[in-house]
Amino acid sequence: MEQLKHECGVAMVRLLKPLEYYKRKYGTCLYGLNKLYLLMEKQHNRGQEGAGVGVIKMNSTPGHEYVFRERALGPNAIQDIFSTINKQIERDAIADKPIDLIDACTPFIGEVYMGHLRYSTTGRSGINYVHPFLRRNNWCSRSLMLCGNFNMTNVDDIFRSVVEKGQHPRIYSDTVIILEQLGYALDKENSRLYHKYTEEGLDGIARAGAIEDHLDLVPVLQSTASGWDGGYVICGAVGSGDMWALRDPHGIRPAFYYYDDEIVVVASERPVIQTVLNVSRSDVRELMPGSAVIVSKSGNVWVGDVLGEKENRRCSFERIYFSRGSDADIYKERKALGRNLVDKILCAVDYDLKHAVFSFIPNTAEVAFIGMIEGLEKYLDVSKAAHIEELSVEGALTHDVLMEIMSRKLRIEKVAIKDIKLRTFIAEGESRNDLAAHVYDVTYGIVENGRDTLVVIDDSIVRGTTLRQSIIRMLDRLHPKKIVVVSSSPQVRYPDYYGIDMSRMGEFCAFRAAVLLLKKRGMEHVLEQVYEDCLMMEKMPDDELRNCVKAIYAPFNDEEISEEIARMLTPVDTQADVCIIYQSLEGLSKAVPDCPGDWYFSGDYPTPGGTRLVNRAFVNYYEGNMDKR
Repeated sequence: MEQLKHECGVAMVRLLKPLEYYKRKYGTCLYGLNKLYLLMEKQHNRGQEGAGVGVIKMNSTPGHEYVFRERALGPNAIQDIFSTINKQIERDAIADKPIDLIDACTPFIGEVYMGHLRYSTTGRSGINYVHPFLRRNNWCSRSLMLCGNFNMTNVDDIFRSVVEKGQHPRIYSDTVIILEQLGYALDKENSRLYHKYTEEGLDGIARAGAIEDHLDLVPVLQSTASGWDGGYVICGAVGSGDMWALRDPHGIRPAFYYYDDEIVVVASERPVIQTVLNVSRSDVRELMPGSAVIVSKSGNVWVGDVLGEKENRRCSFERIYFSRGSDADIYKERKALGRNLVDKILCAVDYDLKHAVFSFIPNTAEVAFIGMIEGLEKYLDVSKAAHIEELSVEGALTHDVLMEIMSRKLRIEKVAIKDIKLRTFIAEGESRNDLAAHVYDVTYGIVENGRDTLVVIDDSIVRGTTLRQSIIRMLDRLHPKKIVVVSSSPQVRYPDYYGIDMSRMGEFCAFRAAVLLLKKRGMEHVLEQVYEDCLMMEKMPDDELRNCVKAIYAPFNDEEISEEIARMLTPVDTQADVCIIYQSLEGLSKAVPDCPGDWYFSGDYPTPGGTRLVNRAFVNYYEGNMDKR
């Protein structure tokens, strides 16, 4: 029901053969560009705020550009970018050109391709914040192009370290700062090789070529990334042709790669690579935490450890919500999330499946819905078998009775249809809320008034705004006796600082419910104590940090908070009883065992930066600084 944003999606392509090879085999010299386009389109779910494309032409002649970039804003950014690129290529009339001239001069046809899809989680927007970012230089080996799926929690520390070296970043953003950091390290590597080859008697073009051929990106990455605190996949390309993708040591953000003798591909999601290159799942490998895939100018591919692998904290929200459900493992996990909720759902409907109608909102919850239905059908089958056995023993099993038992089915319906896209700028206050209540249309005639329970599953209930303003009102128009809203994810209790748009404490309905419970029970002193503890944490070293906000939730069990959320989100004029069910942390762990990163649910942050920021977020909340993150 609520759209969550996350940062971001990456795609990289490196061609390992001469351009003529792809023209001959695939009938086009646009092979690399076409693959980049498909990789980006297949990941458009990861960023609809903006997009960018960068291309490096390794065989450009002096006097011609060798680094190309195009960026755009808005949900149609990918189409806008490639339309602009295609017009430039068409103007160059490549159909009439020999392949060597295309390779040397035609824009956006090269060997290294970089794509990025952006969702902002920092509140900053505009074309200046759209990746890829460039650090240009007349020496190809010093030019740098960068994009990433990341959020750093220690940007202030990184910024200070860059400024202390004498640099002057143009923009205060983590991408620009990281670009300058990496650029500084790349300059040092260039200087090392410059002195080495000068001492060996090389000069001019020969020396520049030797530098390009022998760049070592591992120390470049190690010297910078060792000071980063956050979740990231950082992708870079040097103007001379070297390319890399580096993943954070905890594996918070996802990355996958594929390579053969023709091409190297990196993307944020496995099935995207499978589909675009038509390769099997086993051919696409996960880039391990702390590791990098590096392609040299000569085309040598190296995959190995750069930063060291730390405790596995792969993001569970990627599995629940963000990543495409076409991944085989994610599909199974989302079904398991739905199945894990069956016992709670049966209790909520008082085991009366005859008078229960099941549906899902939105479409991203469909796979969890399938799992939920499978679990309920299993219960129903067991229930029917037990009834048949009981009647058989009693000698009361007639044909008609047997047919009645066998005809018992779950009532599965399409309850809600998204009817319009709300344009909130045309209304405010209560009129805006009235519009919000009509975002969805309902299917009438499927609920028995005052008797049926309506059960709808969602993949997450984070802020609860849409639930209160639209969904519950809409479902209540069907006149059910009871509405049960099911979340396939646990209660989101804490902000995220690693790339998901959940950073303000007061936005979470679970947090607001816990605060209300404290106040109702005369326990406001807990809030004051947490505030004082959070202030004290600001002076603590990293190894002594703890998440003080956990004390807000400690007095209550999950069910108490869920009940308060239901009271809080139910409009006063609602006729039906409303119940909200959340996934448990144990259920999440069973369904998604390989991605245990759950800090937004549990408060157990994978890095000190996250713990430090959650305490600061509560301080901002308590002091009334609601705009601060």
